[in-house]
Amino acid sequence: MSTRTAASLRANRASWVHRIRYAVRHPNRILPYARRGARDLRLRLIHRDHIAYYRAVMASDTARDPKAAVGSHSQERWLALGRMQFDYLVEHGLRPEHRLLDIGCGNLRAGWHIIAYLDEGGYYGIDISPDIMIEAKKALVEHGLQAKLPHLTVTRDLTFDFLPDNHFDVVHAHSVFSHSPIEVIDQCLAHVGRVLAPGGFFDFTFDRTEGTEHHVLREDFYYRTGTLLSLAERHGLAARLMEDWEERPHGQSKIRVTTRA
Repeated sequence: MSTRTAASLRANRASWVHRIRYAVRHPNRILPYARRGARDLRLRLIHRDHIAYYRAVMASDTARDPKAAVGSHSQERWLALGRMQFDYLVEHGLRPEHRLLDIGCGNLRAGWHIIAYLDEGGYYGIDISPDIMIEAKKALVEHGLQAKLPHLTVTRDLTFDFLPDNHFDVVHAHSVFSHSPIEVIDQCLAHVGRVLAPGGFFDFTFDRTEGTEHHVLREDFYYRTGTLLSLAERHGLAARLMEDWEERPHGQSKIRVTTRA
């Protein structure tokens, strides 16, 4: 069963009412949030472009704790979330001979499982952060996966212009759109259909709200399901909410996108 309640799905985390209530319940988190707010203000003044802004956020977070930078505050949680993503893909048809594009691959939280499972050269990971990519290479060595020859590439956008047509059986983006303004998501959906192989699918997670769409600082974005389904459809893609993912112990929702016949 989903761990999200109706109240949490309706909450507007950007409102002052929500912030004050949250601070009262969690006084130990006030100082960390204030630090994030100060960093957000500084980085927004320096970086007007969101990709440059979030690259700087990742550099800051990775320097402190590479696993926390991708949303896992312990080794145990890092391993569990990576395994959860991998198991879901295999349950939904990922096979060793497939080619997979991992958008926002981070430090290979799920990627090392996928690399080990796929045939040589079947994994292609991209990320906007050079700092987290260095950690990805460390994870590759730690798990002894050099012989699988995965591709790891830093990218500036989500146009995929350096990748071939109809190439990937699976495209995967976990905890990417939860940190992305709508124009970044739109760019991805405008181009992902070109790189998907016939019969392939693109799975992405997002922070779901059933209330007002909002963002906290410029780091965490909350979207209504219908907004993202409609956006995919405007680009000629079929999209649906993955109800079976809702049963997993994870705070985000998942949408699957496929190309129309």
